[in-house]
Amino acid sequence: MDLPAFRASLASASPPVGLSHALRALWLDARGDWDGAHEAAQADEGGAGDWVHAYLHRKEGDAGNAAYWYRRAGKPVCRTSLDDEWAAIADALLKPA
Repeated sequence: MDLPAFRASLASASPPVGLSHALRALWLDARGDWDGAHEAAQADEGGAGDWVHAYLHRKEGDAGNAAYWYRRAGKPVCRTSLDDEWAAIADALLKPA
């Protein structure tokens, strides 16, 4: 799946089957379910989950907590728009490893 297909999937009632926890978190966030997104990000105990977790706390307005999660993810604190960050994270996580 690529970023345009991922975005298109947002029109569905449920996330695509087989998404990682981190991608599911981004999907839920885009659909307005911050709490569900936060739970999904927490379920991913790797760097991808930490990165999404950082984004979610930045979106929430909790800069200190976001900074902690960016450090855990090994990423700099993001300074772009939230929409741009969401797209950058999704695009990176959708690319084959």
